Amino acid sequence: MKTLVLHPLALDPAERKLTLRSAFARFPSGVTALCARGPDGPVGMAASSFTSVSLDPALVSVCIGHGSTTWPRLAAAGRVGISVLGAEHAELSAALAARGVDRFAGATWEASPEGAVFLAGAPLWLDCRVHRTVPAGDHDIVLFEVLGTRVDDRHDPLIFHLSAVRALETR
Repeated sequence: MKTLVLHPLALDPAERKLTLRSAFARFPSGVTALCARGPDGPVGMAASSFTSVSLDPALVSVCIGHGSTTWPRLAAAGRVGISVLGAEHAELSAALAARGVDRFAGATWEASPEGAVFLAGAPLWLDCRVHRTVPAGDHDIVLFEVLGTRVDDRHDPLIFHLSAVRALETR
């Protein structure tokens, strides 16, 4: 039997962050887009920290880094559309995570009357509003109340694993 050896985390903060980022990258997750209509058009960001939280009340969560410049604009919108990105959204995922680019260039999207923005080709749309924000280290855990859903089984989800987006292989 092989002995499992756990390595202590480095004390140097920069090295510690790199070690944790590398470790956490081994957990595959879906990729979502949080989008809303802003005064000058759609506003959005990518997030891979999405998870379902509760059925009653209907809640999901996303972790948002304190350094985000997009989140304050989304939070001010009132309604936020969460689109689970589809396998064909790899380039859009990168654009939604980038700074200083037109994040919606070439994207097809729809807005609800309340201002939530949804991306075409997504396997799941969730119409949400912020329920509560919980501080958690260098992020905030944002709990969203789910007000409506739309499922489209014609699209497979995009996966984030080892710091790269990938299409989910189906058998």
